[in-house]
Amino acid sequence: MNYQETLAWMFVQLPMYQQKGASAFNAKLDNIRDFTEYLGNPERKFKSIHVGGTNGKGSSSHMLASILQEAGYKTGLYTSPHLKDFRERIRVDGKPVFEKFVVDFIKDNKVFLEAHRLSFFEMTVGMAFQYFAMENVDIAIIEVGLGGRLDSTNIITPEVSLITNIGYDHVEILGDTIAKIAYEKAGIIKQGVPVVISELQEETAVVFSEVAKELNSKIVFASEVVPGSYKTSLLGGYQAKNIKGVVATIHELNGFVVNESHIEQGLDKVSINTGLLGRWQILEEQPLIVCDTAHNTEGLTIVLDQIKRHKVSTLHLVLGFVKEKDLEQIFPLFPTDAQYYFCRPNIPRGLDESILKERAEAFGLRGEAYGSVSEAFASAKSAAENSDFIYVGGSTFVVAEIV
Repeated sequence: MNYQETLAWMFVQLPMYQQKGASAFNAKLDNIRDFTEYLGNPERKFKSIHVGGTNGKGSSSHMLASILQEAGYKTGLYTSPHLKDFRERIRVDGKPVFEKFVVDFIKDNKVFLEAHRLSFFEMTVGMAFQYFAMENVDIAIIEVGLGGRLDSTNIITPEVSLITNIGYDHVEILGDTIAKIAYEKAGIIKQGVPVVISELQEETAVVFSEVAKELNSKIVFASEVVPGSYKTSLLGGYQAKNIKGVVATIHELNGFVVNESHIEQGLDKVSINTGLLGRWQILEEQPLIVCDTAHNTEGLTIVLDQIKRHKVSTLHLVLGFVKEKDLEQIFPLFPTDAQYYFCRPNIPRGLDESILKERAEAFGLRGEAYGSVSEAFASAKSAAENSDFIYVGGSTFVVAEIV
């Protein structure tokens, strides 16, 4: 198989949460442990930082990688999902994994993968660990895929764990209260390994503190120890909370020489160093067109507050969601005086645009339904004046189709 054929095999043959939802989630670590043992336990051959949370874990992972690259360390970065190309998930010093490695890895391990029915995510985690070990990285930033306690990445023993903001997302898997979700996220805290909490939230602080105490792990609430003077090239007011968690994590990282200039330069060059896409990304200036991958109540609240700071003639919102999204929690956040372009992301989990439009109208959100993201986006661009604002979001998969 060539690269595209390999990806097609990975996406179609084996379960993938992004495509199929909860049915693809494997709530145990047996498969990934068996797989990494089969690979020679590559996850034990490099140091790491483990990053979990609901909102901000992707941005925080990229910031950490950028800072460590500025400090001169060969740095691996594993994140998910990807926007344009699968290889975005696995990077070393900002460069995506080689297509040949992806092809060869699947070819060499296909018999095992088929026999053990590994999920898409499990095989991808094994691939990342193998690549980082082969590349002899000094350290790898490993972003949790979903949850924490039972996530496939949770077989590593990191130097530091970082947990970002906690909010309601994937409640069908992680639980229907903030405390239950926090407990799943706290599963990445390891015995004797320091853990940094980006944002002090009353409901989660108790959970994290109890787990850290049980495991004799130092716990640091970043908002209480890191000043607000740091800046980043990543746009969006929500990055201020992420920055504090990142800086506190760097301060807890032993055995690596990282000074203030490395931190400042790393925060200033995140996109350049790591290739991050889709976080308050400005696509055009006139009209102002912005996309963002925020897709839950907490993330969208911050993004919509950011939009309100711009004085524009008309606000155009291109929105699409997945079927399981709790729209009754999300729709009240959106302004009723905007023009909406409802669409369906091109994945099986995508919510039908007509259903989306109907449900939005019950909350006073009015607009038209479009059969594709590209059609909705084109219509918004055609209707907008230079003084208007176009926002594209609601789902990572909507953003992926226009960046």
